[in-house]
Amino acid sequence: MRLKQLRVEVCRLHAELPKNDLVAWTSGNISARDPDSGLVAIKPSGLRFEELTPANMVVTDLAGKVVEGNLAPSSDTASHCYIYRHMPAVNGVVHTHSRYATAFAVIGEPIPCVTTAMADEFGGEIPCGGFGLIGGEDIGRLVVEALSGHRSPAVLLQNHGVFAIGASAEAAVKAAVMTEDNAAIVWTARQLGEMIPIAQADIESLYHRYQNVYGQR
Repeated sequence: MRLKQLRVEVCRLHAELPKNDLVAWTSGNISARDPDSGLVAIKPSGLRFEELTPANMVVTDLAGKVVEGNLAPSSDTASHCYIYRHMPAVNGVVHTHSRYATAFAVIGEPIPCVTTAMADEFGGEIPCGGFGLIGGEDIGRLVVEALSGHRSPAVLLQNHGVFAIGASAEAAVKAAVMTEDNAAIVWTARQLGEMIPIAQADIESLYHRYQNVYGQR
């Protein structure tokens, strides 16, 4: 039953990617890990988002071996699994090629923390990792390397796009949405003039409030 629910959740969350203009055609993917079994539900490779159903989500083990499903899993599966194996607190991974964030990735530049919303969610800049080829674990290694010791739940990968992580798949999707929103704000602000930085002490205060006080507890 738990795996059935996981497939339903992962399918549902995929609808958020085109809805928030984070993907084009078949690009992008979401996975979720069941913390009890360690099994991972992930998007099948090459399917359009409107074709996705809970039944065609693919379930793999943490080595990327298919244990449920008749379709090939995402080409990013090995990297998702690498992240899960090396970041035990992560139970959701999202990959997008959203326009503004990917523009920063193309020039190899992190997204600076110049909005209160970014201080809230990311606690600082969104880092930019190196370049890796698709299909193996290289991208997963870059994500883990870039986010180790960093409180940002998202990273840009050079010439590629965004990887976001979370304690749940929904939290990772939120991080991906916020990454693109802040990338667009920063890009637009640069057209208007020089950006005003936020003092580090204020970033710390904003992050603490949002993570520990904001919302329903």
